[in-house]
Amino acid sequence: MSKSLNVAVVGATGLVGQEFLKIALQRKFPIKGLRLLASHRSAGKKITFGEFGEIEVEEATPHSFKGVDVAFFSATTEVSKSLIPPAVKAGAICIDDSSAWRMEPDVPLVVPEVNAGDLRGHKGIISIPNCPTTPLCQVLWPVHKVNPLKRIIVDTYQSVSGTGTAAVQELTDQTRQVLNGDETRPHVYPHQIGFNVLPQVDVFLGSGYTKEEWKIINETRKIMHEPELQISATCVRVPIIVGHSEAVHAEFTKAISPEDFSETIKESPGVHIQDEPSVNHYPTPWATAGKDDTYVGRIRQDASHPNGIAFWLVSDNLRKGAALNAIQIAEELLARELV
Repeated sequence: MSKSLNVAVVGATGLVGQEFLKIALQRKFPIKGLRLLASHRSAGKKITFGEFGEIEVEEATPHSFKGVDVAFFSATTEVSKSLIPPAVKAGAICIDDSSAWRMEPDVPLVVPEVNAGDLRGHKGIISIPNCPTTPLCQVLWPVHKVNPLKRIIVDTYQSVSGTGTAAVQELTDQTRQVLNGDETRPHVYPHQIGFNVLPQVDVFLGSGYTKEEWKIINETRKIMHEPELQISATCVRVPIIVGHSEAVHAEFTKAISPEDFSETIKESPGVHIQDEPSVNHYPTPWATAGKDDTYVGRIRQDASHPNGIAFWLVSDNLRKGAALNAIQIAEELLARELV
């Protein structure tokens, strides 16, 4: 990876943008020029980045991408829809964290450990999956290759940082208010999130599922190239700052034991097994925050089906769920000489 890139980060002052900058330094991602972009409200702020020192944040406009090789987008869907076309026209490859382009047929939706080959033939836009979709595909893919999946039931327990900075502040404020015996008033979520769980992530659709649940269903099918795969999801918001957890029941074509499942995934890149129930050893969001791997535990036979495995996974939604996946995509582009 000797080639260095001119990079733009859209949403540089947000949670994912800040995490991206940390990871870029940690992984020594080859950057020769860096442009930090955000809304007009954040323009003028200064962010320190390694040897570059202080960089002033600029307002993101359609004219911000001249000379940029790769632009990382972590902003709203509306921002991605308005700024990515001019960025691509200016010659930038755009790696987008929003849902704007994920289901477009000619836009690769990529988890590098699963379908990096889809990057070939990209047309300037590459999408990152929704943060719960990525670890789900990452863990199930190696097993699916040898024993094809028939059905997935997944229930997610998603942290507030998936919603953004305002949600983190709301949880912090409400926690303090409840402990002080004060009244809480939700703004970001429809109900109090402090000391509570909400069986709703994103808006409800006519089917009774939420938009988030359908993202998991459709994105998993696209990433795995399995358009008919049977999937059902229930997404729950929990009072955790960082880390998405998932309870997964996966049915395979042939019978599979927990030992076979563990043996198949244990050498997979980015997957770490923590599964010693006799000593209460399993993944938790608190222990996983700040780490790159997806952690898997509570691996057991599904009591309802001989071809089923039940397990628990946890990943840092700001890292593997977003910023890390974006950087890994860019690393793959470099390795495959696609940029």
